Amino acid sequence: MTRGQVRQRLALEWWRQLGFTLAPLFVFNLLFGAAPTHLTVLQLPLFAAGGASIFLSLPLFSAYKRALFDTQRALDSEAEPAAWIELARRRRIAFLAASLPAWIGAAAAFTGLHAAALVLLALSSVMLLCLYRIPRQLG
Repeated sequence: MTRGQVRQRLALEWWRQLGFTLAPLFVFNLLFGAAPTHLTVLQLPLFAAGGASIFLSLPLFSAYKRALFDTQRALDSEAEPAAWIELARRRRIAFLAASLPAWIGAAAAFTGLHAAALVLLALSSVMLLCLYRIPRQLG
């Protein structure tokens, strides 16, 4: 597999993860957002948990960044395929942590959480996912 094909596959994986991250939030909000609920007491704790989950991404971003540097160093060597695989593995793990705010927002949609709070959680996940795009300088 060529370097361009690997980059294309990683880019496609990023877009797929973006869809997997935001789809539950939009679907649950569409289906259950306007429904009257008696779980409103959980709105603030779930919003706070979604905001706090941003910090789970910090150590995973550091590991991703190290893998990114290792991949840059391994370009045009025999270790390049293994470096790309390691980068993809670290990135997949980091995707899960980056998706947490939106997924917690999806759970909070059952409580009737206001749309502005849901948008904030969704945007925080999108911004975290943007950190994990493969830079053009790599390759």
